[in-house]
Amino acid sequence: MAIKILLEKCTGCTLCVKACPFDAIRIMDKEGPPAGRQAVIDLNKCNLCGACVPACKFKAILLEKPQVLTGAKPDLKDYKGVWVFAEQKKGKVQPVVYELLGKARELAASLGADVSAVLLGEYLEEEIQELIWRGADKVYVVETRELANFQDEPYTNILVELIKKYKPEIVLCGATSIGRSLISRVAVKLRVGLTADCTGLDIDPERKILLQTRPAFGGNIMATIISPNYRPQMATVRHKVFPETQSDMKRKGKIIRENFDGPFLVSRSKLLDIVDEIESTVNLAEADIIVSGGRGMAGPENFKILEGLAKALGAAVGASRAAVDSDWIPYSHQVGQTGRTVSPKIYIACGISGQIQHLVGMQSSKIIVAINKDPDAPIFKVATYGIVGDLFEIIPALTKKFKEVLKR
Repeated sequence: MAIKILLEKCTGCTLCVKACPFDAIRIMDKEGPPAGRQAVIDLNKCNLCGACVPACKFKAILLEKPQVLTGAKPDLKDYKGVWVFAEQKKGKVQPVVYELLGKARELAASLGADVSAVLLGEYLEEEIQELIWRGADKVYVVETRELANFQDEPYTNILVELIKKYKPEIVLCGATSIGRSLISRVAVKLRVGLTADCTGLDIDPERKILLQTRPAFGGNIMATIISPNYRPQMATVRHKVFPETQSDMKRKGKIIRENFDGPFLVSRSKLLDIVDEIESTVNLAEADIIVSGGRGMAGPENFKILEGLAKALGAAVGASRAAVDSDWIPYSHQVGQTGRTVSPKIYIACGISGQIQHLVGMQSSKIIVAINKDPDAPIFKVATYGIVGDLFEIIPALTKKFKEVLKR
């Protein structure tokens, strides 16, 4: 897209300045004759939203949009079933996959469809069976040495071909570093939509389409997004948003093996090494108990109080965005829309007001304990138990009591 001012029509009236939400337009003196003033657009600020175009009464702003070429719409009746991309690392399927399989079964039940998993890698026999036990009716398997570790191009090429061949109605993927890298490429190649970081998935009972709910506008609203005209409908979901489905060894399923070679396995990048991250504390995403601090902690030194409580409980330490933005604690501890999504058995929120951006990341916790001096803090609306008071008195008292009871 491109935008420009038609100088022969512009009168410098300032209507476009008032209409621009990004402060990208200024009225300046004309450089040459005839004398007068004209609008000038700062292209570093302009995002081509087009708000200025209808505001100009003199039609002096031209916004050129590229022609979008689209193919024929697919026959939606040809697409059936719910697919889950089964991300694996070092031959082990990741926990987010089992969370998605549980949700996929709910969606499939509403559609009267099957649930399938797609597994790419090498030496995967045990994982194939586990996927069936966890809810997959079918498992599409591609095994070869070149797929042992994730690489963008081979995985994208193969998943795109499988989708074209078998035509699933819905494709779900974990919003992990691998999932985000892969599924966006797949969506582009298939020319379909993709909703990222969903916190809710459901089926419209009348239209039988996927309802994809996610935070929008900085977490201030929850938007439900649909893709009614193209297939598959694609979404990514963060780890711990949905509960993990349990293994049922009585379940039976069908294994479909596919072979790909040649250009499908070519990659312009080369994997040199995989370096495992060393966790010095309890992994936040996997923790059963999390103690989190927010703006109410008042400073970085006070997080030692939380660390003491966390140590007594065998818990991980989390934080709100406000605490992270203030450099009180590293980003790796952040819980919320722009941080980690967690679902522990117990979540203790200390000095956290409970804005929607934070709630999105922890509201599926089994038990939520809120400690805040403000009795009207939003966190109390979702809390299982609430304590109104000074956290600098309450937390040390809780730590002391837990140490006595648990003898840690």
